[in-house]
Amino acid sequence: MEIIASKHAVHALHFTEIRNVPSLQAPKILSECLQQLEEYFDGKRKIFSVNTEQKGTDFQKLVWKHLEDIPYGKTVSYLDVAKKSGDEKSVRAVGNANGKNKIPIIIPCHRVIGTNDSLIGYSGGLWRKQWLLDHEKKITYGIQTLF
Repeated sequence: MEIIASKHAVHALHFTEIRNVPSLQAPKILSECLQQLEEYFDGKRKIFSVNTEQKGTDFQKLVWKHLEDIPYGKTVSYLDVAKKSGDEKSVRAVGNANGKNKIPIIIPCHRVIGTNDSLIGYSGGLWRKQWLLDHEKKITYGIQTLF
């Protein structure tokens, strides 16, 4: 993953196939973010505490806040998020806001699925979304899945 940050906040995470060595002069927040991501992937972290900041509309920021409230190992539908955001007719807007989230995993947009439990859209690819959901289920419930 590529981490984009200022001295005070993580602004984006991007899935990448390229492995880079972090700069020794990188802001402290980068090493904190990297450590927390490693703990997440090792099954030792369920909640992130690294400071994040991303630009968006008030509605997008509201949706992103609701995403942070989805418990580790659980999923909700786009309709659930729309209702929590105050308008059940805003399902498409919720999907759009979810897709504009630049900080996946930390702001867990992968935990939002279709009303019929289908996987719908993910910036890192549906296979990554499925992997993240399976990873969290395995850690939470001890469920082994084949992928």
